[in-house]
Amino acid sequence: MISWQDKRRSVVQKSKSSLIEQRRQGRVLIFSQLRKSGQLARIDLSKETGLSPATVTTITAEMMEEGLIEEADRAAPTGDAKRGRPRVELKLSSSSCIVAGIKLSKGVMSSVVVDLAGNTLGSLARTFNPATVEADVLAVSVRELLKDLLAPQGLKIEDLSGVGIGVPGIVNKEEGYVYWSPMLTQRNVPLLERLADHLPVPVFIDNDANLVALAELWFGYGRTFDDFIVVTTEHGVGMGIVIDGKVYRGARGCGAELGHTKIIPDGALCRCGQRGCLEAYVADYALLREANIAMPDLPSNSLESRLDQLYRMAQEGHQEAKSIFWRAGKLLALGLANIINVFAPKLIIVAGEQMRLDYLSSDEFTQEVQRNIVYVEGPRPEIVVHRWGDLMWAKGAAAFALSECMNASL
Repeated sequence: MISWQDKRRSVVQKSKSSLIEQRRQGRVLIFSQLRKSGQLARIDLSKETGLSPATVTTITAEMMEEGLIEEADRAAPTGDAKRGRPRVELKLSSSSCIVAGIKLSKGVMSSVVVDLAGNTLGSLARTFNPATVEADVLAVSVRELLKDLLAPQGLKIEDLSGVGIGVPGIVNKEEGYVYWSPMLTQRNVPLLERLADHLPVPVFIDNDANLVALAELWFGYGRTFDDFIVVTTEHGVGMGIVIDGKVYRGARGCGAELGHTKIIPDGALCRCGQRGCLEAYVADYALLREANIAMPDLPSNSLESRLDQLYRMAQEGHQEAKSIFWRAGKLLALGLANIINVFAPKLIIVAGEQMRLDYLSSDEFTQEVQRNIVYVEGPRPEIVVHRWGDLMWAKGAAAFALSECMNASL
């Protein structure tokens, strides 16, 4: 039989746990609001977060003592602002957390180092061969890239709070496991474990499209949205889903694989080994595979230059080239319409290397998406194009590292 003393201790412990969680949630709300707004006075933080002024004062005092936030430079008061006590605004303390982000793609590693406020301190891109590598070779390449990235800033890898890495393919973020990636020679690789063997700081890995979504949430068009979807098109087709300000990854940690949804039963072969995937008709390798069949005389240069030439030919009226892009745009539009019909988001952001080719941002493409959306009264989802470069994908990986480091600190 449980004594009343034990019951009382249990109640007290639960009460303490509840208070600790409430305080942590308050810290998260304040941090998120300062990240979005840049700087705010305490009274404005109270209004935006719904926390009481007393709670905001207590929590911000703790965070200032820990070096996470600091007072912002005061602007000269004007008009009515000259009267009464001047408002002191707070901002994130940039130097309290420095991280690196790396985007991995076939043959290229792009990297960036940023501070807590998202300021870019340095960047570096490097090609490497072969395009498909073993995990341990990749880990060594990442370590050497980081050394060269940080040296001009007078930093060492040990000075970082963490490193975020975006990997193409099917990735379980929680376990650090890569089930399949087009740039690795093997399937089912414990990549986080291999990277941790070579790097002396916390490492975080995730699917690269998820990190583009996170970059949009921290730095881009999604900064003022709590719910939106990012679709990426380049070497593959990816998707990142943000719900309530968080990236959704599914029960197994590797959801949102739009590129591997099936659109044609027993259709074209995809890099993942299955057939009929959306990616097998829309990704750059798929477009060039069709071009090799329909246009065998297309010059054999680099992948990017061949794709650019194929697009120029389509713009100049070449019928086979036009049909390749027409079908790819039609199928991707169908994929976007399916997403809208399932999730009904306010915003869809289309990003990726292929966005330098305007066929996915044309009026015809948007009309094809709208034509396949279930009609309901009210505004249609906004579809915007964001032409991210590789370094911006790397900044998404840096945002991932910042998010993970802050989750541990808050």
